[in-house]
Amino acid sequence: MNSVEHSPLGKSSEYIATYSPELLFPIPRATKWAELGLSADTLPYRGVDYWNCFELSWLLPSGKPVVAIGEFSIPADSPNIIESKSFKLYLNSLNQSVFANSAELARVLEKDLSATAGKPVAVQIRSLDEAAREGLIALPGTCIDDLDVSISNYAAPQPELLACDPARIVEQSLHSHLLKSNCPVTGQPDWGSVVVEYRGAALEPASLLAYLVSFRQHADFHEQCVERIFLDLQKRLQPEYLTVYARYVRRGGLDINPYRTTLDEVPANRRLVRQ
Repeated sequence: MNSVEHSPLGKSSEYIATYSPELLFPIPRATKWAELGLSADTLPYRGVDYWNCFELSWLLPSGKPVVAIGEFSIPADSPNIIESKSFKLYLNSLNQSVFANSAELARVLEKDLSATAGKPVAVQIRSLDEAAREGLIALPGTCIDDLDVSISNYAAPQPELLACDPARIVEQSLHSHLLKSNCPVTGQPDWGSVVVEYRGAALEPASLLAYLVSFRQHADFHEQCVERIFLDLQKRLQPEYLTVYARYVRRGGLDINPYRTTLDEVPANRRLVRQ
């Protein structure tokens, strides 16, 4: 019963303002992995899904409300993703719930989210002042958005557009802010920026841009879009290392930022200007 059609996504939902962990809805990753020819035992990457909540609030024992920013790190190989609307509903259920302090709330969030994801989820609760001091960042490498490309098909990802020169090995970082896909349930647009970092056959930047734009009408979750990009590039480039990550624009107070890499570390969770 954990398929997306049984989730609250795309349905009218009651607003519950007191702690309700049962609202969280897991969706197994295995189904989408199978579509990509993967299984839990054959994942060619490691990584994390960073979720940032900008509408986190609860009550102190005095009844005084607190607002903060929540950061959640979900392992990329966890058995389940957490359906985004259920995540929002769960976070809203904290609004009229009493916690002694942010540390107590973090322990509750870690317990509930880890149980839903099927692997330990790291939680950090940050004050608005902390987040403001950290500020925004720019993506690394070269932006390819101003390249001159002709595009006519937006219905599905087209890996055949990717062009490279196997005789020339390069190490480079490219990024684009033109990633867009659609929610597979509601059809609502998901906007994002994506980074590709690798060492391998020289990728033609204009071909990467055309390929990324071909996701424009594609219906899939954030995590699966990034995994598809990773796999298509890995097959085409045969790289020594490859990192693909996307920073998505928030919806309903949450943004989702999947990182997939062959390296041992993933980049830090830092906000872009659209986030």
